[in-house]
This record gives sequence, C-alpha cells and structure tokens, in this order.
Amino acid sequence: ILYWNDEQSYNAQNPGKENTFFVVSNLGEDKIWGASTAAINFVLPQAIPDIKEHCYMEGWYNSNILKSGSTKVMAEKVIDAQANFFNFFPYRFLKGNPQTALSPTTIALCEDLAQKLFGTADPMNKEVVYNDKTFTVKGVYRLEGKASYMPDMVTNMIDLKLKEDVNNWGNFRFALFLKLKNKDGAAGMSKKIERLYYENDTKKNALAQGITPQEYTKRYGGVKVYLELLKDIRLHSIVGDVPEGRGNYQLLLIMFGLSALILIMSIVNYVNLATANAIKRAKEVGVRKILGASKGNIIRQFVFETVLTTLFAILLALVIVEVSLPYYNIFLGKSLTIDNSLFYIQVAAIFIVVVLLAGVFPAAYVSKFEAVQVLKGSFGRSKKGIWLRNAMLVGQFAIASFFVIGSYIVYSQINYMITKDPGFKSAQVLSIYYRNPYDFKVPGFKKIVANRYSHVKERLEAIKGVEGVSATTAGIGGGSNFFTSYSYNGNTVTLRNMVVDFGLLEMLHINLKEGRSLQLKYAQDTIGSIILNEAAAKLLGKDNLLGKYVYFGPDVKMEVVGITKDFHLDGLDQKIQPLAIYHYKNIDWMLQNAHNIYVKVDPQHMESAIAAMEKLWLEDVDPDFPFNYNFVDKEFAHTYETYVYQRNLFSMLNVVVIIIALFGLFALASFSIQRRMKEIAIRKTLGAETGTLLKELSKQYIVFCILGFAIAFVPAWLLLNKWLENFAYRIEVSVVPFVVGFVALLSLTLAVVLGRAYGATRVNVLTYLKYE
Repeated sequence: ILYWNDEQSYNAQNPGKENTFFVVSNLGEDKIWGASTAAINFVLPQAIPDIKEHCYMEGWYNSNILKSGSTKVMAEKVIDAQANFFNFFPYRFLKGNPQTALSPTTIALCEDLAQKLFGTADPMNKEVVYNDKTFTVKGVYRLEGKASYMPDMVTNMIDLKLKEDVNNWGNFRFALFLKLKNKDGAAGMSKKIERLYYENDTKKNALAQGITPQEYTKRYGGVKVYLELLKDIRLHSIVGDVPEGRGNYQLLLIMFGLSALILIMSIVNYVNLATANAIKRAKEVGVRKILGASKGNIIRQFVFETVLTTLFAILLALVIVEVSLPYYNIFLGKSLTIDNSLFYIQVAAIFIVVVLLAGVFPAAYVSKFEAVQVLKGSFGRSKKGIWLRNAMLVGQFAIASFFVIGSYIVYSQINYMITKDPGFKSAQVLSIYYRNPYDFKVPGFKKIVANRYSHVKERLEAIKGVEGVSATTAGIGGGSNFFTSYSYNGNTVTLRNMVVDFGLLEMLHINLKEGRSLQLKYAQDTIGSIILNEAAAKLLGKDNLLGKYVYFGPDVKMEVVGITKDFHLDGLDQKIQPLAIYHYKNIDWMLQNAHNIYVKVDPQHMESAIAAMEKLWLEDVDPDFPFNYNFVDKEFAHTYETYVYQRNLFSMLNVVVIIIALFGLFALASFSIQRRMKEIAIRKTLGAETGTLLKELSKQYIVFCILGFAIAFVPAWLLLNKWLENFAYRIEVSVVPFVVGFVALLSLTLAVVLGRAYGATRVNVLTYLKYE
C-alpha cells in the first residue's frame, strides 16, 4: 500500500493534471522519445489555435556548483525551461512571483537549496553564479508532494537554444508540454502536430532531394505523435524521458497481486482451521444455546475472536513494516514513511475486509449447530462444509504452486542475465565523470575543449599504475541518446553514436568480428573512419561493408574499417541497438558531448592511483566539482539491479507462502487425522499395516496437491511469459520449472502429511477402543 500510494501520488496535486499533455514522438525503428523538435515552438500558436499554452523544458536534470560570494553548494536537480514553467508545475511560491521569476538573467530556487546557500538571509534579488553565468534570484518555491519535475532550481536559458533550431525540424532534444482549450481533443491534436512535421520537414526535404513526399516517407519514415496526460506519465508513459523517471507499473501490479494472494491464503487457512476446529467447540455452542444464547450472540462471539486475532496481526505487521522499511526503500529506491492518513484508512479497510471474510463465515457455520443434536452426541459434519473446506485447500495448493514455479523462472531469468556475456570486459576500469564545460559563443571553443581534454589525459597517464586513458560520449551501462542518420547505397538508417578516443575498444576488450580497430598510426582514423557493430552492419545491408563508405548526413563520408561483435551499452534487458563508433576528431564538435573518461589501472596501485586522480581533479581539472568515479563493471551491474531485487523479493515471498501453506496443511491434516483416530485404531486391530494406513490417510492430500497444481499451470505459464517480455534476451519457459515445482510441492506435502499420519499410527489402540 505504501508503494502503491507513492506511485499514484505523482502529479496528483497538480490542478492541471487532467488537461496537461506530454508530447511523445515516434520516429520509427524503435526511436520513441519524449522529445520534440524545437522548431515547433515558433509555429504552434499560429498553426494550432486549439493549444491554450505550451512549454519547452529539458528532459533531464543538470547539476553543477551554485555560488553566492564565498559560499557554494551543489545544485543536483536543475531544469532549464521556458518562462511559463510554473504554469505547468505550479509549486507554491514563498517569495517572488511565478509569472515573472524566470528570464535569461533570473532564476527560481527551491526552499531547501535557498537555505543551503543563504542560510537565514533573504535570497531575493541576490546574485548567484551558475555555469560561469551570473543570475539574480527572483523566486523561492516549496516542493510539495510528488511530480514528474521536482527541480532544485529553474533557469530560463532554453529560449536561446530554441532559436538555434528555429528551422531544424530534425533535432529532437527537448520535452514539450501542452495545455489544450478542449482536453478531449488530444487525438485530433496529435494529427495536427504530425501535419506540421509533414508540411515543414517531409515536403521540404523531399523537394530538396527531387522526390515525392510519399517516396520520402517510404524511404525515411515520418513522425507519429502521441499526447500523454500528465496524470498518467508516471505509470503509463511509453517512454521514461522525464527527470523523476517512469514508475514500474508491472512491478506495482505484481507486488499488489502477490500481497493479495498471501492475504487470501492466510484467510483461507483461518477459515479452514476455524471450521475444522468447530467440532471441538460444538458442545460449547450447544450448552450456550440451552442457556439462552441466540444465534446472533454466537456469531458476535466468534467474530469478536477474529477481530482480536486480526487486530493483533495488524499491530505486529506495522511493527515489522517500521523495522524493515529502510531495506524496503533500498529495494525500491524510495523514501517511504508511515505518516499518511490515507494509509491508515486503507489499513482499516483491510481490517474490515479480513474480519468479514475470515470471521463471518466460520461464525455463521458454528451458529447453525442444533443444541439437542450436539448434546445427544449425534452431531456430524455436513458434506457441504467439507467440500468447501477441501476446495479452499485446493486453492491454497494452487497459490503455492504458482509461487514455486514463479520463483524458479524468475531465478533462472535473472541468473541468465547476470551470467550472460555483455560483450566487453571492464575489470579494473574506472569511469570518471568529466564535466567538460564549454561555451559555444567563445571563439575557437572547439579547440579549447580539445586542448583541455588532451591536458587531462596527459596528466592522468602520468599517474603511477595508470595503464590507459580514453574518453567516450556513451557510457557502459548509461547508453547513448545521440542518434543520427547514415546512408549507404541509397538506404538511410538511424544509428546510435559512440564517439571515442583511441584505445577504448582495447581497454574494454570489445572484440572485432571483421577489420581493425581505430589506431593512432592511421591518419585516416581522425578524418573519416568508422566502426559498426553487427546490428548496424545487418541494418545497412548484407554486403561485406569493409572498405565501403557510409555517409553521416549529406556531406561527411566515412570508410568502414571494422565491425565489432555486438556488446551491451544499456542493460541486459534491452535489445542491442545499431551502433556507429568513430574518433572524436572525425566530427570536431563531438568531443563536447564526452562526459566519461575511462581509466585502466593496475590493481596493485589502485588505491594510490585513485588518491592521485582525486588530488589532480580537485587541484587542476575541476576544483569546484567533486571527484566522481565508479568502476565500470559496477555501473553496468546497476542496470539489472532492480531485477535482482525482484528475484530476492519473489524468493522471500515464496518462502512465506510455502510456510503458510505447510502450517495450514499440517493443522488441517492434524484435525482430519484426529477425527479418524477411532477408525485407525479399528483398522490396526483388524491387522492393517502401517504402510496401508499411511496411504489411506495421505491419498486425499495428494489428490488436492495435483488439482491445485493443475489449476495453477495455465495462469503461471501466461503470467510468467508476460513478465519475460520485459527482457530482450530471455530464457524460454520449458517444462522443467513445472516438473520441479510439482515435485517440490508434492514432496513437502507428503513430508507434512506422512509425518503427522505416521505419528497417528503409533498410538495405543486401547486408548480409542476401551469404551467400545
């Protein structure tokens, strides 16, 4: 419930959640982005009057040092947005006016960041320095609730970037939010925006190439647009391109479903045991009825017993949750707390439901006992009650079967991911975050960026223990969001770009399928050489591409000098995308996007080398920014960490479910066998062997186990196959998990039942026959 409430609370407090839309662009070839071309900014108001308001903003947070005088703090979540940002995310302003707070020279700060920077002083109209630019604070706001955008600071530099792309309809780089005059017109609005792309991009490019718009669309594809409601983008967006990320709706449903199954199983156990135990309390009910107790009195007594049991169970559960919440938060990556009135209302609702389901039925069952029959000793069990109890026991076996099968498949899939070869080796390789600041307005900024990187590389290579230094625009485990079009033999495709320095492929042991790597001794490799991965080579055509030329845009020609084996940039749950790898000097402005410096270190000098790197960083490279590094293999492990947590959670729940099922089975078997003790004694007296008795006592439970497993088979197959669809590389569901699950469950059932039955066969028969 805590997890559910937290996920559902995103954007819930936003008054415009029902009429604010997030624009998602589908460019084909699996390129679906929560980004729109900046060119739309200048035509939307005139072209589509149905749009009430629109706002461009960065799709991700930036972070940097924020200074005020001698005080500096880290601004972790900075968003660059248009001036009307607070119309779309209306946080409460403590100081200033949200309508005038943002301009190219002014900013707004959240309350916490303002306190860190200014303490108790009034931040209004104070000057701060961010990214070497001076801004004036014109607003302080308070972050309340949860939203898709929760920035520490908001700037308004984006308009300058939008103007750069005033005619560039192919540069998808910013998030776009819309407010419509008619909120029901979202479907029609998508078509109108698609028409803008067609008129301003498709038709113009087709004319430039001398082909028809239809031929251009067939060759290069078009743009499909989807509008997603603000209230839905946390859990139901088809992209995750918002700073606070996309929630895992499937995991939410899985956890809700598993929790419900465990609660249902517990209720079934309680009802089964309460009705089975009713015979022992039949005489008590009979006596109370003789003394004048009504049917209502009996029901209230048994319901009250259930109320006490459930109440103590909930109190114990709250203690367990409070103790385990820190570990649960680590698993979910959240900061859940038990401080919400809605949570207690929901717990109270569960309390009522459990009492009704677990208490009313047994109470009504017991209250129907006839006092005279009970006291005469002629009371017997109804066949209807036995059938119902057996049906619930079969359902319990079905739930347990589902968990056993599911645990096996989940464990197998996660183990497959962990052990799968990612296509590289990164032991002892460090990834250092490199801010790589630049100002494109400064004359010769490209040369400044290149010289700075060369200086940093030279200093790193001089550190004892460092075996290699390289840089890249695409981090292992972090992927690359930079895509461009390449053409070959009239075939145009979009490839992902991985711009590198020499030595990176060798450092990461990325194997070549054909050709050679990029090397300093070949002057061509800094002018026009490119390496493709297998996926890109397959996409471009079946020909042998070595020595052939591909075109980056219309003018830049690159020779294919090598083809690497496919390797994972993203997580193992994602499909390997077609990739183009080339040296940063091929296209001189690419180096400005390099924010990962990889350093290979001799393990014998690891500690001293890291200390020397940190000293270098703080003294020479970036004194204002903390030295931030990680091991590449650990960074990559983060990509499947969530699934490892899911495996551990499912395994833990599996143990809980099996224990609950076995406890219920043991108790029910005990009651059943206890009622048959006289029958067992007679059979033993007539010469029945122990084996025959064990078979007779356990066969019904074996049948129940088989029936429960049969019921669980199809749902387990369908639901687990659905879960496996999350993975681009997955195991195939074979018969093995079902066989293992059935054998395991049957073995546990026999162990419990036979253990209890064997004890019953060792009793002294005279104890049960001496009055006969």
